[in-house]
Amino acid sequence: MKKNRLLLLIIIAALIAAFFAFGLNRYFTLDFFKSQQAAIDSYVQASPLQAGMVFFLIYVGVTGLSLPGAALMTLAAGAIFGLLWGTLIVSFASSLGATLAFLASRFLFRDAIQSRFSGNLKAINSGVEKDGPFYLFTLRLVPAFPFFVINLAMGLTPLKTWTFYWVSQIGMLAGTLVYVNAGTEIAKVESLRGILSPGLIISFTLLGLFPLIAKWIVSAIRARKVFAKWPKPASFDRNLVVIGGGSAGLVSAYIAAAVKAKVTLIEKHKMGGDCLNTGCVPSKALIKSAKLLATMKRAKALGLKSATAEFDFADIMERVQRVVKTVEPHDSVERYTLLGVECLTGEAKITSPWTVEVKTAGGTRTLTTRAIVIAAGARPFVPAIPGIEEIGCLTSDTVWDLRELPKRLVVLGGGPIGCELTQCFARLGSQVTQVEMLPRIMIREDPEISDMVLNQFQKEGVNVLVNHKAKQFLSENGGKVLVCEHDGREVRVPFDALLCAVGRIANTSGYGLEELGIPVTKSRTVEVNEFMQTLYPNIYACGDVAGPYQFTHTAAHTAWYSAVNALFGSFRKFRADFSVIPWATFTDPEVARVGLNETEAKEKNIPYEVTTYGIDDLDRAIADEDAHGVVKVLTVPGKDKILGATIAGEHAGDLIIEFILAMRHGLGLNKILGTIHIYPTLAEANKYVAGNWKRAHAPQKLLGWVEKYHAWMRG
Repeated sequence: MKKNRLLLLIIIAALIAAFFAFGLNRYFTLDFFKSQQAAIDSYVQASPLQAGMVFFLIYVGVTGLSLPGAALMTLAAGAIFGLLWGTLIVSFASSLGATLAFLASRFLFRDAIQSRFSGNLKAINSGVEKDGPFYLFTLRLVPAFPFFVINLAMGLTPLKTWTFYWVSQIGMLAGTLVYVNAGTEIAKVESLRGILSPGLIISFTLLGLFPLIAKWIVSAIRARKVFAKWPKPASFDRNLVVIGGGSAGLVSAYIAAAVKAKVTLIEKHKMGGDCLNTGCVPSKALIKSAKLLATMKRAKALGLKSATAEFDFADIMERVQRVVKTVEPHDSVERYTLLGVECLTGEAKITSPWTVEVKTAGGTRTLTTRAIVIAAGARPFVPAIPGIEEIGCLTSDTVWDLRELPKRLVVLGGGPIGCELTQCFARLGSQVTQVEMLPRIMIREDPEISDMVLNQFQKEGVNVLVNHKAKQFLSENGGKVLVCEHDGREVRVPFDALLCAVGRIANTSGYGLEELGIPVTKSRTVEVNEFMQTLYPNIYACGDVAGPYQFTHTAAHTAWYSAVNALFGSFRKFRADFSVIPWATFTDPEVARVGLNETEAKEKNIPYEVTTYGIDDLDRAIADEDAHGVVKVLTVPGKDKILGATIAGEHAGDLIIEFILAMRHGLGLNKILGTIHIYPTLAEANKYVAGNWKRAHAPQKLLGWVEKYHAWMRG
């Protein structure tokens, strides 16, 4: 078998080499065809059957060997044989040649590729076995890759040969017709004036429009397939139904109401979602109180003999709730009702692509709608560690119910939520042990940034245990114990309360996804395309439930695409843009980021330069006794184009905005350097890092000549 494969490979390679070595490619140009058109026409008139057979065989050979020239030959077929016979010849010749290339690829390469990359190809093979004909038809109709690439790639999959042939025959027919028709018009061109003939203009217009028309056809076929078993209402009560009243749902509903669509927002719990009730708002209120206490401990550094504060933990937690209630009207039913949104409190269930059932206190009702936006959010993930349920576990949802400060608190998780709450409770007086199974906390940041936060935690008395995997929770002698594994040995951590902050999981069950067959990803979010569409073209998902980021600002970002595409997608759809996504962790030091950091650039093999500026050198930071931290910027080597920026220090979340703006609008470090920054402010750090980049890229040779010029001027 190996000898046969080698022999076939040598034959194919020799034929391809001969094609180029003997200059046969010159015969596949429009100039050559026009120069020989009269002779070709005479031959066809004299021997039409023979000419057709010769052309057929040459076409099969060209496509079978994946040689360049198939597109020109399709045009030539129209010029030589006319629309009907040209289409007939090319249709069968192209399909037969493509199948030969398919079989050659399968014989030569499939076994080796499948055995070497079996794990990576498992999902692709499964998809081809399930929907291979439709995938191939889509590629044939709207080729995302050249046809010869499709032929070779499909040969590596489990797709059956006969299926490949007949799908190719049907899928390529529309494109063949357009190209052959264009060829019939090219045959009529006798002079430059003929280029402007209406027929040729129309033919080339069809060539340009064909991908768009074909794409629309494919979308229509796909929609028809998924909608097939669902009866569509003759009319609709609403333009849009939004499931979930968190950040993503509120923005979706707001946009719909703003453009005068009839929209219903359904929330089963509290308007405002996690951000208002259990996330951003309460955590930042708690951080503020904790930071004040930490600042008082630095009283001597600020010129004060001493500063102390009497406080009750319950009062601080009541203040947190007061802040939530103050912000609450911004996300309230009353406000959104005034904006034109119908707000319903109840449980929603999608019963078809166009109907949503709502269970409210007053009963159950069914809404009909042209489009649906799923904004169901996420919830804290609690891992199934033995004993965790019996021991009792707080999460970022339930920690706000505490009114008594835990004496000894274990925080499970070293991500943003875990780090923020770890520092808060330590500053409020808890003995906090933070447990992280990975080598460092804040793993998504660069190591030196993580170390800055770690060092500050340790200064404040936090016991940070990295490379510790939680194995079991026990109740012993009336107390609670966490058993961890570290370097192959057992570590026991006694505690009074446990806060689990290891991540969040999307809410994907209980409202109809399973019944409609809407798939979820490996990360357990709702599967969406680049337009935020689910399996059903009129059902969209956004925010935490769809990902890929779980931030309030990205929830609002994806909500815009979901709402606009849901309402106006018939005219134009917008691809969600995740190119410039910022985030911040509100620890002390605060850490903010946008774009690439150095760790990611190395992982992705992206060339970069690093420029840093130490905030310990900044006048305002020195005056505020906050002279710590860094601004770190990655740029394209030799250029000022920003690939990403990380800031660690006071108000990093505010300072990063300048880099977000620069990246979003293509501004480089030179523009930041040329912008006046108020003195003395922390924002000057951004200008100084740009100055450091400029200094490193100063034209030394030119400066040498300038130095000589100044010396000459001094006489």
